[in-house]
Amino acid sequence: MTQAAIELENLSISYGKTPVVHDVTFSVAEGESFALVGESGSGKSTILRAITGLAPDWTGRIAVLGAPRGHAPDRAFAKTCQMVFQDPYGSIHPRKTVDDCLAEPLAVHGIGGRDQRVRDMLAAVGLDQRFRFRFPHQLSGGQRQRVAIARALMLEPRVMLLDEPTSALDVSVQAEILNLLKKLRREQGLTYLMVTHNLPVVSFLCDRLAVMRHGRVVEIADAEALKTGRLADPYSRELYAASGGTLQPA
Repeated sequence: MTQAAIELENLSISYGKTPVVHDVTFSVAEGESFALVGESGSGKSTILRAITGLAPDWTGRIAVLGAPRGHAPDRAFAKTCQMVFQDPYGSIHPRKTVDDCLAEPLAVHGIGGRDQRVRDMLAAVGLDQRFRFRFPHQLSGGQRQRVAIARALMLEPRVMLLDEPTSALDVSVQAEILNLLKKLRREQGLTYLMVTHNLPVVSFLCDRLAVMRHGRVVEIADAEALKTGRLADPYSRELYAASGGTLQPA
């Protein structure tokens, strides 16, 4: 039986006195690509933040690769799980070169071999070595997101959390980044938990999806059900129809 890479059980999350996620339970198998979909404010990104320790006010159970998660950021956890954010410009230090950005995780964790590791990661995300000593403002949005993905991979994590990783990019660049993510998952055996509102992205990149509404999971389905329009929950079917799909009998 495949080990669960991510397990959430009765997860409820609050910001202060405001509850935003309610009793969410699902698991993501190791090597699987799993999507959280739904409208803005449905709690999708908050779940990723709780897993990383950035949303510490939660109850229930979170486990990653069998290890229970605490409520705060954990340096050792960074070697297991990394997150790629929506805005590639906001997530990269504007005054550091690409080389500095990529090498920083190695320095924090006391890992050597900086030069070769940086070269390897640039190659892995399809960036020429000439980008190594450029600053973020000298890169396009797609190139910045490739740098953000490379940085997330520097510590060789097995699990990646992807928070709308293509939504800030032009449509043509989105396709390039999605193809890159699919390639990296295949080559490195990565597990993805991805937040998106874009159902075609889910069809392309993911094996299963959980549909969220008002902080709750209303349906978990496989990608084939999404591709064929055979979704059961009325809200899921509403989302599908809004994305331009043709619904089939549930």
